[in-house]
Amino acid sequence: MILSFFVDNFEGLISKYKDRKKGYKNTNSQEEILDLFKKCYEFTRADDIKAAGVYPYFRAIEDNDGPVVTIEGKQKVMAGSNNYLGLTNHPKVKEAAIKAIEKYGTGCSGSRYLTGTIDLHVELEERLAKFFGKEAVLLFSTGYQSGQGIIPTLAQRGEYVVSDRDNHACIVAANMMARGATTEVVRYRHNNMEDLDRVLNKLPKDANKLIVSDGVFSTGGEIVDLPTLNKLAKENNAKILIDDAHSVGVIGEGGRGTASEFGLVDEIDLTMGTFSKTFASLGGFVAGEAKVIDYIKHHAAALIFSASPTPASVASALAALEVLEAEPERVQNLKTNADRIRTGFKEAGFNIIDGRTGIVPVIVGDDERAFKMWKMLYDAGVFVNVFISPGVPQGRQMMRTSYMATHNNEQLDFVIDTFKKVGSELGLI
Repeated sequence: MILSFFVDNFEGLISKYKDRKKGYKNTNSQEEILDLFKKCYEFTRADDIKAAGVYPYFRAIEDNDGPVVTIEGKQKVMAGSNNYLGLTNHPKVKEAAIKAIEKYGTGCSGSRYLTGTIDLHVELEERLAKFFGKEAVLLFSTGYQSGQGIIPTLAQRGEYVVSDRDNHACIVAANMMARGATTEVVRYRHNNMEDLDRVLNKLPKDANKLIVSDGVFSTGGEIVDLPTLNKLAKENNAKILIDDAHSVGVIGEGGRGTASEFGLVDEIDLTMGTFSKTFASLGGFVAGEAKVIDYIKHHAAALIFSASPTPASVASALAALEVLEAEPERVQNLKTNADRIRTGFKEAGFNIIDGRTGIVPVIVGDDERAFKMWKMLYDAGVFVNVFISPGVPQGRQMMRTSYMATHNNEQLDFVIDTFKKVGSELGLI
């Protein structure tokens, strides 16, 4: 998980630029601070990377045209965004947000449970349910909150959550919350159905279980082996929750996600997702059987005690859904663009994680080289995401690249050519 990119396995990356005292003095008492904040004062790794000139995080985008962004006054080809269908700048999406603010204001001033529901929330839920072929949908304020609203709410004492080891951080956090409620949480090896079978066989046959997996895994871009997972679930009294954050708009009929990709829409119990990628907005959702969604609606603390999605966010997502339905060719355009990159990287000799989604990771192999490669690409005009340990295992440090339906061939070829130049200089190819 990239959330903890500085936590471990970082010693020896770069030399310290100056000695730092382990003890810090309180400006009032001059006594060494031994309180909660001591760890904060002693955290210097980010400062070290900044001093080395290769810090890749929190870069402020000054202008965003989708495939091209402006950072520090210079244009970069964006090859790291989750704006898969290129809808964040679509005129209909922007117009919908503006009109929603004009009608409803900037916020809803309450939770969905109380005063924070507007008719746009209900409309989007109904439209999404129809789009996914499910009875009902419930919106959350963020995609991250969706997992926390679903998993601890459904999995109770004496029940089991069975989770892929590479699931997104929001699922990991939700699992921790469920475990705190005395739910048993067990994990299986990444997308390994034999290991899932082994784990399930160790659990009581008559116990309730929820199997949770990303549909498209956010780091490597692999697709879950859903047919086998579904078969094992049916054999072991388990329900299924698939996180389609990186699947919607990417795979499945008309971009309907993982269950659609495998013809299993009627088999998969719950699908959750986000509006921050394909739907060009902010928020989350879960789709499933009406009675289950209604239970979550009345019991999920993440919903009941959070302010509801803003009018502009909901209107944007609704407009993006309308564009997706009207222009399903965008899904194919995304695949064509990502395949062009995959082919170019493979022909150049890069070690990539192969797949068929919008994510194309290039394996670099160690932290120091990863930071150096990111900076060289950045300086040459390509913006990507660098994943280091422990966010990824040692030896799997990568440039995680991702693409949009709106990239043109000139931009894609520039990315390939720049990677070739940098990769050659670093001895990767």
